[in-house]
Amino acid sequence: MSDTKPEGLPPQHQTHQPGSEQEMHPRPHSAPAGQPGRRLAGKVALITGGDSGIGRAVALAYAREGAKLAIVYLDEEEDARLTQKDIQALDAPCLLIPGDVGSPEFCRSAVRSVMDAYGRLDVLVNNAAQQYPAQSIEQISAEQLEHTFRTNIFSMFYLVKEAMPFLTRGARIINTTSVTAYRGSKHLVDYAATKGAIVAFTRSLSQQLAPAGIHVNAVAPGPIWTPLIPASFSEEEVASFGKNVPLGRPGQPDEVAPAYVFLATEGASYMTGQVLHPNGGEIVNT
Repeated sequence: MSDTKPEGLPPQHQTHQPGSEQEMHPRPHSAPAGQPGRRLAGKVALITGGDSGIGRAVALAYAREGAKLAIVYLDEEEDARLTQKDIQALDAPCLLIPGDVGSPEFCRSAVRSVMDAYGRLDVLVNNAAQQYPAQSIEQISAEQLEHTFRTNIFSMFYLVKEAMPFLTRGARIINTTSVTAYRGSKHLVDYAATKGAIVAFTRSLSQQLAPAGIHVNAVAPGPIWTPLIPASFSEEEVASFGKNVPLGRPGQPDEVAPAYVFLATEGASYMTGQVLHPNGGEIVNT
C-alpha cells in the first residue's frame, strides 16, 4: 500500500548523471502492485531511460501486462541488466539498447533494433532526461543548455520521427514532463524549460496525429525517488526531498507507473493531448 512508503530519505549524493539505482538507499520501489490484467498482450513498447527510476517501473508494469520491451539507457549497465532480468522473470522479452538519445543517429538505430527484434512498435515512452542544478542563469553554460535540451526534448523529436513509419492506428506516444513545467524551478531553469516544451510538444503532436488514430499524452511527475535525485542534489537536499508536497513525502516509481499503463491501454482510448499529474497533491494550472 502506498501509505507504507517511507516519508524521509537519508542524506546521499552521486557524482555522475543520470545516476545509478544500485547506489541508492533505500532502493526505489519499482515492482507493480496488484494482479496483472494482460492489457498489453502482444504489444511492443520502447522506453527511454528504462533502466532505472520511473522508466524501470513502467517497464516492469508493462511486462506484467504482457508487453514485449525494449529499454534504452545511456551507460548504466548494472541497472539495465537487473531490469532486464526482472522483466524476463515476468516471462516477457527485453531488448537492451545502450546509447545517447540526444543523437539522431542513435535514435534511428534504436528504432531499427526494435523492428528487427520484434517486427512492430506500439508504445513509445519518451522518458529519458537529465538535470543540472544552477543557482544562477549565468552558471548555465551554452554546452549545458544544449545538452539538456538535446537529451530532454530533442530526443523526443528524433524518436517520434523515426518511429512514425511503424506506428499504426491505436499506437501510443507517452512523454514524461514534470511538475516544474507548471510551477517552474529557480534552480533548474533549463530543465524546467525543457519540461514546458514537452507539454507543448505533446499537445501539438496530439493534434497532428489524431487523424491517424495515434494517441499522444504525457505524465508530469512531482518529486519521485529516482537515481536522478542523488545524482543532482546535495546530501542535505536529498534528505528533505519531497517533504514540501501535501502528502509530505517523495513518491516512488511504482506510484507513477500506473499512469503510463493507463495511457497505453484501451482505457485511455478517448484521451489524447492530455497530461496526468502524480505529484503528491500539488495543485497545478493545467
